[in-house]
Amino acid sequence: MDYPPGTDRRGILLTFPVPPECAGQRLDRFIQGRIPRLSRTRAKVIVEACAYRADGRRRRGSERVKAGEIVILVRPLFEEPEVPRRFDVLYEDEFVLAVDKPAGLPMHPTATYHRNTLTALLRERYGDPAPQIAHRIDRETSGLIVCGRTPFAERRLKRAFEDRRVAKRYLAVVQGELLESQGRIDAPLGPAREGLHLLMEVRADGAPSETRFEVLGRRAGRTLLSLVPHTGRQHQLRVHLASIGHPIVGDKLYGPEGSLPFLEYIDAGMVLDEALLARLGHPRQALHAAALEIEHPDSGAPLRLEASMPEDMIALWASGR
Repeated sequence: MDYPPGTDRRGILLTFPVPPECAGQRLDRFIQGRIPRLSRTRAKVIVEACAYRADGRRRRGSERVKAGEIVILVRPLFEEPEVPRRFDVLYEDEFVLAVDKPAGLPMHPTATYHRNTLTALLRERYGDPAPQIAHRIDRETSGLIVCGRTPFAERRLKRAFEDRRVAKRYLAVVQGELLESQGRIDAPLGPAREGLHLLMEVRADGAPSETRFEVLGRRAGRTLLSLVPHTGRQHQLRVHLASIGHPIVGDKLYGPEGSLPFLEYIDAGMVLDEALLARLGHPRQALHAAALEIEHPDSGAPLRLEASMPEDMIALWASGR
């Protein structure tokens, strides 16, 4: 679904299909039921400020929803938040640049971020033409990113990722203690049918998706995992781990409360208060891109790269909380 006419396309688009059993509910009560832990008062405020029809007309909380219709919310844009504006260089030659991206730094400009992105920082440090990022990881995920320093190298690197000729390994701290020492998650993934448009879910008609895991340690109701994705679907590791009952600690989208922590975080201007932090267990999803092997775009020789687990994840694991 596209943004309704007249709305800000930089805003956050959410859609909620109305099932038959909800027909006739007030719109604010329907939204309250679709966003867990949302108060009636807060639901009414959100509807009055953000609810639209497909033709761009505004909606009121007292309206009655109809079976089969799609309720549309467009959450407004806010001021660009501060993020870590740094990165460490792990490897560099005339063709390749590998960096260790800190958690919280976005990869590319979005509706929210413009100046505070890895793309902008690469341009600031290297000028134009800047090294071009060959793949991506989520904003809150830390770790290895590979860039091409020439158009030729960029094309070769991107093609290697597209053709799955890259071996990747991640580290994650998850909720609960996995019984198996190693295993495989084979669950197809596709876009979520309702809610935030960036969400993915396990669904029978989704794209084939496979993740292998190995337990590195168990401590106080948590597990440290080594993860190897054999496919590269959006949010694959996060959705797969949540699907087996072991979501990544600190995940605002796929934890036990679903996307509610993310929406609360957005409403607070991307400020994490103590109450929300206590519920999440960590300020960000405890996921780190730790190792990568790819053919060098010029020589064709194997290029093996590693990024050490960051201090915040080391402290999280050591705390045993």
